[in-house]
Amino acid sequence: MLSIHPLKPEALHLPPGTSEFLGCQRRHTLPASEFRCLTPEDAISAFEIEREAFISVSGTCPLYLDEIRHFLTLCPELSLGWFEEGCLVAFIIGSLWDKERLTQESLTLHRPGGRTAHLHVLAVHRTFRQQGKGSVLLWRYLHHLGSQPAVHRAVLMCEDTLVPFYEKFGFQAVGPCAITVGSLTFTELQCSLRCHAFLRRNSGC
Repeated sequence: MLSIHPLKPEALHLPPGTSEFLGCQRRHTLPASEFRCLTPEDAISAFEIEREAFISVSGTCPLYLDEIRHFLTLCPELSLGWFEEGCLVAFIIGSLWDKERLTQESLTLHRPGGRTAHLHVLAVHRTFRQQGKGSVLLWRYLHHLGSQPAVHRAVLMCEDTLVPFYEKFGFQAVGPCAITVGSLTFTELQCSLRCHAFLRRNSGC
């Protein structure tokens, strides 16, 4: 059975400006780098990262603070955060869905009986972008989903420019998404978690 394996503590090579983000004094009791599911206490940190990443580009967020708290309360096991020295640097938040395709309801609902993990948001702190962290986190998240027998597939929606990124992880476009946000339109993609173990072994991640 698949499971999450925290990264072993290792020396960090952080980009300029990171010390301000992580704080001036290193907390030696915390691992250098780790992955874990998020909790409602992580909601503010997650929203700050998401707000900077999305509002500056599209003027809106996939999830707002109350919605983040909502999902992290109902289904924290469908989230995954990357922490460095105890600080959140990247995360994914998901919920369960019980229909073949996404609808407007899927933006805010968690369906405990569903067999589809709906990935609402993947975001990386600005200091840690362009380092491949989003790719590593997504592979680990899909690996994490694979450890949950009730979850058979993953689904998400994204703008057309991001489709090739998700296709590298086994997602396949199934057509235009029924959901629109203002003037924004999206492509819906799905990934079978049964094939993901093979993809991960051959990814180099």
